[in-house]
Amino acid sequence: MRTLSDVRSVSVMLAVYDGAMLFEAAAACEVFGVDRELTDGWYDFRVCAPPRARLTGGWLRVDTPYGFEALADADTVIVPACGDVEAEPPADLVDAVRAAHDRGARLVSLCTGAFVLAAAGVLDGRRATTHWEHTAALAARHPRVRVDPDVLYIDEGTVLTSAGKAAGMDLCLHIVTADHGAAVANELARRLVVPARRAGGQAQFIAVPAVDDTGHAFAELLHWVSGRLHEPLTVPDLAREVNMSTRNLTRRFAAVTGTTPLRWLHTQRVHRAQELLETTDDSVELIAARTGMGTAATLRRHFNRALGVPPDVYRRTFRSHPAG
Repeated sequence: MRTLSDVRSVSVMLAVYDGAMLFEAAAACEVFGVDRELTDGWYDFRVCAPPRARLTGGWLRVDTPYGFEALADADTVIVPACGDVEAEPPADLVDAVRAAHDRGARLVSLCTGAFVLAAAGVLDGRRATTHWEHTAALAARHPRVRVDPDVLYIDEGTVLTSAGKAAGMDLCLHIVTADHGAAVANELARRLVVPARRAGGQAQFIAVPAVDDTGHAFAELLHWVSGRLHEPLTVPDLAREVNMSTRNLTRRFAAVTGTTPLRWLHTQRVHRAQELLETTDDSVELIAARTGMGTAATLRRHFNRALGVPPDVYRRTFRSHPAG
């Protein structure tokens, strides 16, 4: 399974095929195909497609010198959504995806692109997701795939899948975080004017609010908390701030955001810790205090649980790739 200490992918190839959907293809192009000089060594991005391939609707044709055979050289292969999940994916694309997987490439599907990965057999025995409207069809057609309809995206190491539309952008930013660190991914999200790093385990149906979403029911609370992450805040503290009982806050917060106040708070603390590890020389003990976790042991526990590595390993991985 891919870890933060692995050699980062350099070559990212987007496999466009007849009937691929524009939004997901464009999202991958924006994230991986535009070097905004945020860090050294951005992606070597290519679009691969058969001659005269047309996106959904047939009104936009892809003209690229790279066919599916070029996927053999990719470190990462991205398969965008397909417009017709009932149609069999192109056999040459399925073969190229399977060969890339056998060679050890990282495979990424956006939305219904999961049907292509499933046809290649690379999702067998793995958790995977797709747009909620099509999860039942994916499970029925590919019973060996453990389809999860209730998440934004799933990272299985070398195989990653996402739900529909905006969740595809979430997964792309998640990949940038894994490759270049939280500070770079956050700055990229700001450049693209999208929320930074929604957690993959969030429910598909409910948008997790960005802190700067002023129209959100809990916007003022989220702003209040984000400015006080260094304090030992608890859920009762949050409830008092909005004049609610703890039970009522927990119920309404989950209904609106798809997560609990405590889980959201832990996530914000971990994100802040990531940024401090990347951008400062503060000790783990000081970062624990600055993120409201109190002790280095508590920070290490939550950090390990969220990212799978201890803070010092994360720092060593990403301090050599500072934001530009």
